[in-house]
Amino acid sequence: MTFRKWYPNLAVVARVRFDQDQEGVVVQRDVTRKGKLPGEHDNRVVGPQFRGGCMSRGSFRGPARKQRPRGGQMGGFRGPGPGPRVRFEDNYVDVTMNSGSPQDGSSHRRFNPYRWPNRRSDGQFDRDRRGAGCYRGGGGGGGREGGGGGKDKSSWYKMIIPYGRKYDKKWLLTALQNLCSVPFTPVQYQIEGHKAQFYLEDACTANALCRVSRQITDTEGYKVIVLMNPCPPPAILNTQLKPEDMEHVKQCMAKRFDGSQRALDLNNIRTDPDLVSQNIRAILSRKTFMDAVVKIIEENIPELVCLNLSNNKLYKLEDVADLISKAPHLKILNLSHNELKSEKELDRLKGLKLVELWLDRNPLCDQFKDQLTYISAIRERFPRLLKLDGHDLPPPIVFEVVAPTTTPPCKGSYFGSEEIKVLISHFLQQYYSVYDSGNRQPLLDAYHDGASFSLSLPSSQNPNRCSLREYHKDSRNIKRLKDPSTRFRLLKHTRLNVVALLNELPKTQHDTASFNVDVNTYTTMLLSFTVSGMFKEVDGKSQDAVRAFSRVFIAVPAGISGLCIVNDELFVRIATTEEIQHAFAASAPTPSSSPVPTLTAPQQEMLSAFSLKSGMNLEWSQKCLQDNEWDFNKAAQIFTQLKIEGKIPDVAFIK
Repeated sequence: MTFRKWYPNLAVVARVRFDQDQEGVVVQRDVTRKGKLPGEHDNRVVGPQFRGGCMSRGSFRGPARKQRPRGGQMGGFRGPGPGPRVRFEDNYVDVTMNSGSPQDGSSHRRFNPYRWPNRRSDGQFDRDRRGAGCYRGGGGGGGREGGGGGKDKSSWYKMIIPYGRKYDKKWLLTALQNLCSVPFTPVQYQIEGHKAQFYLEDACTANALCRVSRQITDTEGYKVIVLMNPCPPPAILNTQLKPEDMEHVKQCMAKRFDGSQRALDLNNIRTDPDLVSQNIRAILSRKTFMDAVVKIIEENIPELVCLNLSNNKLYKLEDVADLISKAPHLKILNLSHNELKSEKELDRLKGLKLVELWLDRNPLCDQFKDQLTYISAIRERFPRLLKLDGHDLPPPIVFEVVAPTTTPPCKGSYFGSEEIKVLISHFLQQYYSVYDSGNRQPLLDAYHDGASFSLSLPSSQNPNRCSLREYHKDSRNIKRLKDPSTRFRLLKHTRLNVVALLNELPKTQHDTASFNVDVNTYTTMLLSFTVSGMFKEVDGKSQDAVRAFSRVFIAVPAGISGLCIVNDELFVRIATTEEIQHAFAASAPTPSSSPVPTLTAPQQEMLSAFSLKSGMNLEWSQKCLQDNEWDFNKAAQIFTQLKIEGKIPDVAFIK
């Protein structure tokens, strides 16, 4: 017996031939087939038992290797045992290519009637799908999270349901929404040919919806496939309202405006009979329509206080944000019964000084674990809010300056006493004369044997972008450093390690006229004070760059009238424009006509001894020793003679 079926509309004739053997078993003799059978469609997958050569993972593959059938079961058809089966269903032909167990070891193969639509021989379809980060078969949503294959997240995506025409819109969208991990709002749902399609604006949402593909089975046992393609915004969103339509919208809004309350009610405006009768689709979620509403408010009712936008299917507030400048007096806003998915959308309205807000019946309300968290999140964005969803809130705590005030000028240094002032001034003069000399090794005499030092920079400054990168390797800002071992390593102990680090820092020149000193603690055994001011670097890549610094010294008495540093904390930052303008504007005053040279250790000891015996302060004692070439006996003789003659001023004895 020979059976043949011809399909004249195919490019190559499909022929299926069956012969009957001696035992009456039908055996297939030949199959030739190219093209597509009538009534056959693509991307429609048979139920769970189907294991044919369908495409998966978004790439084309030939007929897939299949398992050997058990008990004659194949694709839902049950026969008495192994052998050829033929099923005719809506012009669909299912053929087992080999009868019985193959003797040559070749595997069973099943004819695959499915082909991807719009597949091009040049591979463009595959490239388009890869570039779009779109659907990859087998149930996976494609692309990277945030997807779009490099597309901007604000791009639009067309979601396509092949053969979605046969599905009820409500059933289809509900099924997709139930399985999609991200809530979505379809834009411009429509039927085109046999497929259903709609638009999504967010790439993450589109990718999440693609992962639902093949996870829904319809009543006929077919899997629902979801595809996506990047696309420009839907044309309907860019359609401008005609002047006559604008006038109708204006009249409708005038009817809904309460002048006594300065309130505008746009609740469910898309069903307004005045607009429906004029065939105007008042969809506020469209940018063009919301822009028209905002423009009418700006031109006619800028004093608006209360606005009701409930029941308008709003899923974003980007276009509503224009009300911040167009309606600055807006205090009450109703956004209830809309499609707002996240409280982050409210960030767009932070500029509004709202006292009453309605958000109930929005998906975002279900994201909070309790009422207190919900109130806190909303009030973080609108701190003046007194009522939320009709419920009174506790009075807000706000710090608002009613009248503009001028910032008081910065006060000068605070020493506490003249004695401390002289001591600290002399210490700073000596310390920074050595620090800026180019050789900081003599600073060993200024530090205690067990002294500590740390350097820190502002935590907000990126080391790769700011000009303080040469300081970053030694910065011990504990807001940035979480590793205890690193914190310990960057805290320098002993005076040798402290001065070694100081020698590695850029060479500087300090503006002593900019110094501001605040004494924090003063006892007979301890002195703590903060010095702030300006300096500039004198070499390296940042030569002449002006910096601001703040330094906390903790010192103990040394000798008769000296200080020894036990703790030193240096903070460096980039100077402001105003600070740079005032830095080095005037030369720093010096206590003597000649600059103070760097003192050696023997000279410091001689200075302390001379000041003790003469009764003069360190400044005048040093001047006397310098004038006599650091000859102690000669300086003592000259001092005694000048004191007898009364030629030494009283200021020389002030300590």
